[in-house]
Amino acid sequence: MASPRSMVGVPHPIPYQGSKRWIAKAIVSCLPKDCIRLVEPFAGSAAVALAAAYYGRAKRFWVNDINAPLVDLLRKIVEEPDELARQYLRLWDEQEGQERAFYNKIRADFNRTHDPDCLLYLLARCVKAAIRYNSKGEFNNSPDNRRKGACPETMRSHILAASALLRGKTVFTAIDYRQVLDAADPADVIYMDPPYQGVCGNRNQRYLRGVPFEEFVAALEGLNARNIAYIVSYDGRTGNKAHGRALPKSLDLLHLEIDAGPSTQATLLGRPSRTYESLYLSPMLMSAVNHLPLALGPKPQQVTLAFSCKP
Repeated sequence: MASPRSMVGVPHPIPYQGSKRWIAKAIVSCLPKDCIRLVEPFAGSAAVALAAAYYGRAKRFWVNDINAPLVDLLRKIVEEPDELARQYLRLWDEQEGQERAFYNKIRADFNRTHDPDCLLYLLARCVKAAIRYNSKGEFNNSPDNRRKGACPETMRSHILAASALLRGKTVFTAIDYRQVLDAADPADVIYMDPPYQGVCGNRNQRYLRGVPFEEFVAALEGLNARNIAYIVSYDGRTGNKAHGRALPKSLDLLHLEIDAGPSTQATLLGRPSRTYESLYLSPMLMSAVNHLPLALGPKPQQVTLAFSCKP
């Protein structure tokens, strides 16, 4: 029988809006070949950690996110995969014939208990696989009534494969990203995918806590001063339209662009444009990387990764 690792490629048990799933291979190609530990302060669905494990680009992992229920789900995927797969199957079967009412019940259960089994079911069923919160911090996204979620067999294969990649190699925490950065070791490489720019308050529908631009820049300055290697996903563009504010040149970062494929929204509007996601590499990282798959881009100190990972 094929191993869980070989059954699904890079596994992705958690459907998650904003995941770096499609460009994770490009991101991990920028890691030094001797990376001991990959640290993710804004892990989300842990797509980059899973890709790094799958492609053998890191030996150990620190997976952190301020969203504690999401971290609990990641921990259960890795440490209790069979139990989680059984619970998902049970919920998937129980929804039959009452999908909308059952979703509302599980959503209420999750807001009361923060049970990771419930969260996995909600993410498999909700609109655009997006975690959204109301003013009380409760999950409030609606179900996508066109689908029932990933079938249990598919979900089980992804859960088992993710567990096989990260089990025994991963630390899970749910703390502020600055605490993670403070505890990072010079032997670590940090990958950061903070909340979308413009989310600077203490509450947003998509995030439990925003990250103000100036605060984040100060954190990066601190990493530079300590000679910590890091990679940041932070802005991008669709065609000639820029999204977000570029990180300052004073940080001395190498700015790359990853071809993330055609913009779905632009295509729907009849204006097909490609989307490029920015990636910033720190000075310490650049000193540790021997080569990158790069092609010269149109701007000074800006290059474009020469391949796209989207199928």
